[in-house]
Amino acid sequence: MEEASPEFVWVPYTELSPELLCAVVESFVLREGTDYGEKELPLDEKVARMMAQLKRGEASIVFDPDSDSVTILPGRAPAGGKR
Repeated sequence: MEEASPEFVWVPYTELSPELLCAVVESFVLREGTDYGEKELPLDEKVARMMAQLKRGEASIVFDPDSDSVTILPGRAPAGGKR
């Protein structure tokens, strides 16, 4: 039986309230395995860098309905908002 590919819902960062956007970004940058190079950065700088990536379209917020979770992926969301 062939496994179905995951369906992510792309969430424009502009559709989130400032408080929710901040919570999503903070949650993402605090996850283990998030690498910022040789030098560890303070949380506020990590958040600011991720916000800038979202604004430049270098990263996008996605919701996975199967796991009921939100993450941030590299790249711009495709047209239509689903993958």
